[in-house]
Amino acid sequence: MTLTERMAKTLVVVPTYNEKENIEAFTEAVFTHLPTAHILIVDDNSPDGTGAIADRLAEANPAIFVLHRTQKEGLGRAYVAGFQWALQRDYAFIIQTDADFSHDPKDLPRLLGATETADLVIGSRYKGGCRVLNWPLRRLMLSYGAGIYVRLFTRMPVMDPTGGFKCFHRTVLEAIQLDQIAAEGYGFQIEVTHTAWRKGFTIKEIPIVFADRVAGTSKMSLAIAKEAILLVLKLAFRR
Repeated sequence: MTLTERMAKTLVVVPTYNEKENIEAFTEAVFTHLPTAHILIVDDNSPDGTGAIADRLAEANPAIFVLHRTQKEGLGRAYVAGFQWALQRDYAFIIQTDADFSHDPKDLPRLLGATETADLVIGSRYKGGCRVLNWPLRRLMLSYGAGIYVRLFTRMPVMDPTGGFKCFHRTVLEAIQLDQIAAEGYGFQIEVTHTAWRKGFTIKEIPIVFADRVAGTSKMSLAIAKEAILLVLKLAFRR
């Protein structure tokens, strides 16, 4: 299947919470690089009006869809809802990304193209070196250290297990049993990748440059970090 053919069967899932500064420019950038793909915006009832902007974009473009959720339940729950929506339709490839441009939309074709030899492709900040821009050293060390922690306890050979820039073949998401994914925050990234790995799917990391958001605010919190730490121990015992 050519990249053009893959593109026509691709859905880009993007969860939003207070992303009014980014969402319109984000959708334009996606279509610049994947012109025949579709976009699903999963909005967790953003108080800043992101959902209303998303509705307006969807009215103007039949390739944009909006899934409104009644409350903020965490990144993981938003992705699960988006993935389930995708599996109810005829998409062969599902991409997850953020709306804040920390993942550069120009890398979308590379991510999708790599599915030619892999079931799950991860845009990796740490494969073959460190490519993170505008993060304070403390946050960078925390992120990189989290990867070491995950590999140490789970033995999963992934350099960036907390990365949120991924492309799935639908067969991966069908096999994962999404309703059994427990993590609600960023631990979701680890749990989904680990589950795919344990089920024997081929995982490939491609190097990307990750830049901190320039608009909006980060959703990271101490509770999310604690959830991820405990999740890794749980996955280690599962192994």
